[in-house]
Amino acid sequence: MSEPTGLAGEAELMDAADALAAVRERFVLDDVTYLDGNSLGALPAHVPARVADVVRRQWGELRIRSWEESGWWTAPERVGDRIAPLVGAAAGQVVVGDSTSVNVFKALVAAVRMAREDGRGGAGAGPVRDEILVDATTFPTDGYIAESAARMTGCALRPVTPAEVPSVLADRGGRTAAVLLNHVDYRTGRLHDLPALTAAAHRAGAYVVWDLCHSAGALPVGLDEHRVDLAVGCTYKYLNGGPGSPAYLYVRRDLQPRFDSPLPGWNSHAEPFGMRSDYAPASGAVRGRVGTPDILSLLALEAALDVWDEEGVSVAAVRAKSLALTDFFLRCVGAYVPDGRVESVTPAAHAERGSQVALRCEDAGEVMKRLIERGVVGDYRAPDVLRFGFTPLYVGFADVERAARVLGRTLAD
Repeated sequence: MSEPTGLAGEAELMDAADALAAVRERFVLDDVTYLDGNSLGALPAHVPARVADVVRRQWGELRIRSWEESGWWTAPERVGDRIAPLVGAAAGQVVVGDSTSVNVFKALVAAVRMAREDGRGGAGAGPVRDEILVDATTFPTDGYIAESAARMTGCALRPVTPAEVPSVLADRGGRTAAVLLNHVDYRTGRLHDLPALTAAAHRAGAYVVWDLCHSAGALPVGLDEHRVDLAVGCTYKYLNGGPGSPAYLYVRRDLQPRFDSPLPGWNSHAEPFGMRSDYAPASGAVRGRVGTPDILSLLALEAALDVWDEEGVSVAAVRAKSLALTDFFLRCVGAYVPDGRVESVTPAAHAERGSQVALRCEDAGEVMKRLIERGVVGDYRAPDVLRFGFTPLYVGFADVERAARVLGRTLAD
């Protein structure tokens, strides 16, 4: 039997050597080449049965007893501890619940409050902390939330690019209270320097809030290692939690006693069933809770995270395959796509690349529509960006080669 040749043959060989290839069988997939896991992850095959048990037995038979007997009440912290190692955090620092937007609001307002009360600023202790820096290239919702948080706290909002953050912090004379940044840019797939930017914020006496939506489950984050203050993220992308699955909030352990949430709900009360009229916050990451957890979606997420317990599945292994997939995709695009038709806006350097490739393309919206019709699913961001997300747990090298080949044919047509 002859060796396979060309890029298709190379893909076949790489798939045969892929240590994560068997994990693909844990997902519900079909003949479509699915490269949109950076928007919605694929369904892990065992999740429907787990959700059916939650609905039929835990809710249908046990009913109210499930808050205790099925562990519903403690699920936000339990599932948070499942996510923690995927973002480089020890247990007890991540709580799951609410949306990313809500958690950004909680974290950002709490960051401003801590900056103002901890002696880093204020009367007699230096300049007033009256400014929030926000990633100028951020996903729009983060910008909306930052603007509202700034109004609520009496801060000025200053949009800056991540590259500008260190110099802006140095020029502001210690007035910055909080910095809100994205670990990976949702349009371009650029990976920002979390360690360096966190250190720059700390040198200026500011707190940093990181949005991990496009990095958690795709690459190492290192929250504890790099002394990140606060972080948030969604769970329906690379964590495959399902549409609308709840987000999470990370509060570094030493900051938890001072975390002052602007949304003090009964679930975060020290005595939630005491029904007291005055609010006393609970200890630990529980302070990040607000109201009653979304149990169905929360437990679907918990089931989905079981994939990370598979032998050989680790963040390091996923990152290595992610870089190999994106490298191979860029090679295939270079080979198959007519010259001048696309331009990669995703950095070539591994240290600056997330787990997606973004290609600038004329008529990108129409091109993506044609790709989807031909069985290659990515997505499109206005005005001219084709996005292809690579989830290493279920995307293989043959998928990558096929996607680039179909893109080339589509553009040639």
